[in-house]
Order: sequence, then structure tokens, then C-alpha cells
Amino acid sequence: MTSHVFLALGSNLNDPVAQIQQAITALASSVDAIECAPLYQSKPLGPQDQPDFVNTVISGYTDLSPNALLSALQGIEKQQQRVKNQHWGPRTIDIDILFYDDLRLNTPQLTIPHKELFYRSFVTIPLFDLIPNGIMPTGDQLERNRYDSSKLVQIDT
Repeated sequence: MTSHVFLALGSNLNDPVAQIQQAITALASSVDAIECAPLYQSKPLGPQDQPDFVNTVISGYTDLSPNALLSALQGIEKQQQRVKNQHWGPRTIDIDILFYDDLRLNTPQLTIPHKELFYRSFVTIPLFDLIPNGIMPTGDQLERNRYDSSKLVQIDT
């Protein structure tokens, strides 16, 4: 059975644009019909003594279960040498599952929809690029004017 997924990608180390492009290429083995929002640059959410982040959101379709998809994403992060030294610290790549169809899941390993999704403009703004009406797969309605896009810079690639 094929499921519609939305994934958030972010990077601020080792050529972040290239890191995101490399991750999207790697995702193609697990996710079909990938549609990618524009890339956005933003200040870090956590410690400010690190480079700015580049973020985007993609949508696509997968035959993997939520846990198998999480494992595939973690494999891509490992392949791209992501090291978790600091909470909200610098990273080569971070890939999060935002939505998996209309599933609501809360386990120690995985929460869907992503628990911080609605509090992060660097995720919601690119999500609006893919879902202009703001109606999420779970039926939640996002209001564009609730999110500050003034600190995001769209990157032309």
C-alpha cells in the first residue's frame, strides 16, 4: 500500500544546499514522485553560534511503514555523516517525517505529525508551498498569517 508523506529537510554544514540535494537523491530509493518546495535560509533555532540553516519540505509516496521510513531516513543521515553532539546544534542533514497520510502516531521512537511542526516557520512556510490551502493531511488547518516568514530567505538554485 502506498502512503503520501511529507518530510522536512535541513542542513547547516558542509554546503547545506548540496547536502539537501544529496538527501533528496537518496530519498528517491524509498519515496516516489518527489515534489520539493523551494529552499529557505534561516537563523538556527537553537544556539546562535552556528551557521544559518537551509530548509525545505518534500512530498512523495512510499510503500514503507512509518518505522521503516524512519529507519531509511536515519540511514541517509548516517550516510551523510550526521553527528548529534548538541540539541538543536549544527548538522550535515536532518530529515523528519511531518505527515504520513492522515496517521496520528505517538511512540517513543516516532511522533506523527511531527510534534514541533506547527511552531517552526522554516517548516510551515515551505509546507504552504506544497499545500497552498493550508489543509494538512490530518485535516488540521494552518493559517499562513500565523507564521512569520520575514526571517526566511528563499534560495534560488
